[in-house]
Amino acid sequence: MRKQYLHLSAYSCDRCGGPVVAGSLAVRENEISKETDIKQVGAICLSCGHRQSKMTGLGMPQQFPPVEWRQQILPDVSHPATDFEEMLNRPTCDPTSTLSSQAPEENVSHAEPH
Repeated sequence: MRKQYLHLSAYSCDRCGGPVVAGSLAVRENEISKETDIKQVGAICLSCGHRQSKMTGLGMPQQFPPVEWRQQILPDVSHPATDFEEMLNRPTCDPTSTLSSQAPEENVSHAEPH
């Protein structure tokens, strides 16, 4: 019987030292078969939100026992945290540079009132 398993691990974040939780899914055709079709689900620091997909510091990641995962994970589903992070990383415009680059209006009189 084909079953899908969720694997979780935790390691330290490069940015803040907080816990990064990483997940992957794998399939077993039967109880004694090797896992196949391994897919990384994602990784995120629970403290700062940094998406660190690999452990780069010293030490060993904490591996948790795999659990059977019956629900299917839909690909390309938008996550609010990802959308928010993308919004924050968009280039911004400087309002002072926008104002200084505008052409002056030709019909405006700048004369002092008498």
